[in-house]
Formats: sequence, C-alpha cells, structure tokens
Amino acid sequence: MEDYTPNLQLILLVILAISLITTLAKYHYTRKSRKSINKHKISKQLPQPAGALPFIGHLHLLGGKRTIARTLGAMADECGPIFSLRLGQQRAVVLNSWEMVKDCLLNNDAVTATRPTMALSKHLAYNYASFAISPYGKYWRDMRKIATVELFSTKRLEKMKRARVSEINSCIKHLFKECREVVDSKYQSGRISLCKWFEYTSFNIAIRMIVGKTFSPQSYEESSTFASRFKKLIGKATYVAGVAVPSDFIPSIEWMDVMGYISSMKDIHKEIDMIIGHWLDEHIQRRKDYKGSYEDVDFMDVMLSNLAEGTMISGYTRETVIKATALILLLTGSESTSITLIWAISLLLNHPKALKAAQEELDQQVGKQRWVEESDIPSLPYLQAIIKETLRMYPPSPLAGPREALEDCHIGGHLVSKGTRVVVNIWKVHRDPRIWTGPDEFRPERFFDEHGNIDFRGQSYEYIPFSAGRRACPGMNFGLLVVQLSLARLVQGFDLLTEDGAPVNMSEGLGLAMPKATPLNAILATRLPSELYDVL
Repeated sequence: MEDYTPNLQLILLVILAISLITTLAKYHYTRKSRKSINKHKISKQLPQPAGALPFIGHLHLLGGKRTIARTLGAMADECGPIFSLRLGQQRAVVLNSWEMVKDCLLNNDAVTATRPTMALSKHLAYNYASFAISPYGKYWRDMRKIATVELFSTKRLEKMKRARVSEINSCIKHLFKECREVVDSKYQSGRISLCKWFEYTSFNIAIRMIVGKTFSPQSYEESSTFASRFKKLIGKATYVAGVAVPSDFIPSIEWMDVMGYISSMKDIHKEIDMIIGHWLDEHIQRRKDYKGSYEDVDFMDVMLSNLAEGTMISGYTRETVIKATALILLLTGSESTSITLIWAISLLLNHPKALKAAQEELDQQVGKQRWVEESDIPSLPYLQAIIKETLRMYPPSPLAGPREALEDCHIGGHLVSKGTRVVVNIWKVHRDPRIWTGPDEFRPERFFDEHGNIDFRGQSYEYIPFSAGRRACPGMNFGLLVVQLSLARLVQGFDLLTEDGAPVNMSEGLGLAMPKATPLNAILATRLPSELYDVL
C-alpha cells in the first residue's frame, strides 16, 4: 500500500503562524475584529475547547497521532454535542450527535449546503468544477442531477454491471492462483496481501466505469508502467486533497504558498489533466468514427451524450466539466471502496464466529456449486449486517465534507453565523453510547435487533455512513454494489485466517477516509470446487 499519510504539517503550521503574528496581527485584529465581534457575538456562546492560541485558534490541537474525528470526538466529550472552533481566521461549528446532525441536515440543509473556499477546489479540482466540492448553486444542481439521474441511476448501474463484476471475478481468480501457488510450493506461511488486491480491484473498477480502461495486476507492480505511474499520481492527488493548507484557514497568507501545497496541487493537476484530456479526446474521436447508433460504455460516454459539443455550464466548457467529474470520481471512488473492504475483512478475521456465520448463510442460500451473484444479496441479511456494522465503525468519510452557512441560521438552538464552517462528525455519531450499545464492539446482530429498520440512506440520522441531505454521496449505490459482491465472493470462496492466530492490528491511519494503519495480510484456503475459480 502506498504511504501517503500526512506528516506533522499542522505542527509546522503552528510554528509558522506564531512567527507571523508580529507582522500580521495588526492587520488581522484591526481590520477583521470589528466586523467579527458583532457577527459572531452569539456564536461565541457555544462551548469551545480549551487551549486556543492567538491568531491560529485551535489548529494546533488537530495534529498528532490521533485521527481528527477522534480528536473532535474527545472534544465533544468535554464540550457537548455542538461546539465551536477557531481555525485561524475561520470559524467552525462541530456537530457530534444525531440530534444536532438532524437539525442541520434536515432543517437547515439548504442554508448549509455550500462548500467553503479551499485551495483543493481551486487548484486541483478545475477551479470548483468538480461538483462534489463545488459551491451550492445552479452549477451544482445541474451536475448533481446528471450524477443521480444519468451516472448512478439503478438503470445505468445495471447496464454497467458486466464491467464491475468482471473486475471482481479477476480479483478472485488471481487470489485463487496465488493461494494455489503458495499451497503447492509449501513454502512461506500462505500469507497473501489483501490490501494490495483490494486496492488494485477498486482502482480498476473505478477506471473501467469512468473511462473504460483496465490494467493487469502485473502492470501495477512494475514501477515503469503507465498503470503504476497513474495510480501513484492519483495517490498523490488524494494526499494533497487531505492536507491542511495554511491559506484555507489564514487567507491573508495565500500568496506565500506556505509549505508548497498549492504548487504541488498545480503540478499534479497538470499531469492528471493531460491524461484525462487524452482519454476524453479518444472518446470523442471514437464516437465520431462510429457508424450507426453509439451505445455508452462508461461514465465519460454518458456525459458526452448528455452534454452537446459547445455546451457551457455556468461558465465551464463541456470538456472541463467532464474532466472535473472524472477526477472527483477517481479520487473518491476507489479509495473508499478498498478501505471499507479492508476494514470488513479485518473485523471478520478478529471475529471468526461472525465469519463462519456469513459463510453458513452463503452455503444455505447460494450453495457451493455456483458463485454468489448481485441478485443473491437481498437474501443474505447477515452479510448485509456485517457491511452495515463495518460502515458504522469505519465510515468512508469519518467527517462529512465541510459545509458553510450561506446565511445566519440556528442549529441546536445556537446561532450559526453566515460564513461559519459546519463539520459533521459522522464517526462520533456512530459511536454514541446513547444509541449504540457497546459502540466500540463489532456486533452485526444489532441490525437485526434494536436497529433492524436502519438502512444506508441517511434517513435515520444516528446512522449516516454516506452523509445525508443535499450533499449526501451520490455514488452510494455504486459503492455498495462493489463492496457487497466483493465481500460475498471472498467469504464464499475462501477460508481466511490470521498468521499464527494473532489478532489483526486495528490501528487507524491518518487520512480523509481513515485507512487502516498497517497492511492486511491473511492466510487463504479455497472452499469451493476448483473448476468454479477457473471459469471466472
């Protein structure tokens, strides 16, 4: 697994900010404070964690070895379910209970639906053209409609079923081959890197669904290949998308490009734009050369069919819109899927009774003479409960994408002033002991008992793995299809054990999606007739 874990940039930011106090304090406090005193007068009555420093506020408290979601959760234990933070020159309100989240995402959804201004959106994501992080307005509404109606509709996902299933088949077949080689040679311990295979498969599914490309596992292993270089490039983009850019919190120092993150974003954007632009040109030329009725084969085709040549959307060209959409789908689509699968298998390895129960359910409902299919998933409630519990404990985005208040509003009885950033701590909501008995325990059975009516769609605000409201993840159904079938086939096709029976290290790494800190390795043994693996 590539290691793009953020370093101590926040601590370095603190040192830098303190050194700048003497030169910027006068500007900050004389010009801004008069406006902010009245603007945030009531918001300041919200609880605040102790330890804020002049100029930088609470920024220095968000560094360290703990994930930001856990750090904010610890602050909530002291301050309550809603509290405010000072992040440089920015104000933020953090929501940590389902009641506060519901008040925000239901009663104040439209008022808090925009995204804050960020270097990422400007310099990496085509100047706010990537709809997931674009401001709330006509452009966002138009793109959201295309995403939900055209890209991720049930009909579209069914049409593209073959592409994602074939990539899952390829993964299972390679695991079988690797497993058989280890058993035949009788050396080593049978250890297989599941992280590697989940990453390759998730990335290939994303690439194939978006632009119709696919790469062999061997091409990812060789550093000189295009596949390997492009995957690393997307990894770098994912990393810079998650770093704390100083000017996001202290806009007055944007011109300095402290720590060089903005220049890195520009360089990465230039490389990615060249590649995606080449793929777009290929698609356009293929459609011109095709005689007869052209059938869309990937998301890029779908967007070309929906956006006529020369179309301008809110000032963006058709080509910019398509490239920006492809980029955001690449950044968000593959990583979250692979991380969810890694956590699910890690939990099952540490809870062999749950793994056995899932296999018994598969044996009863599907048998051992054929592979489980997507159509079988509704008849596998325990498997679905495992996925629900995994997403409860390790949501794809522990912190929902940041929102910003478009106007003054009230959340939980507190005034949230226009321009305040709103952070939803999904991780903390999912660990609320008032709602979840034994919140740190892996218990899929809870979704048969006290939480039997909860689904993935964010209607129950105590469970929002894909967020809720206008900014909920539009690719939820696509992600679930991949996770469900991948996990089902892996559990059906293999017995899984940890090395020497030792428990899996469940330490959490840093990053937007809370990845596992250490690689996941396991011992695999086939449990189906060998001919079933050969026909995949």
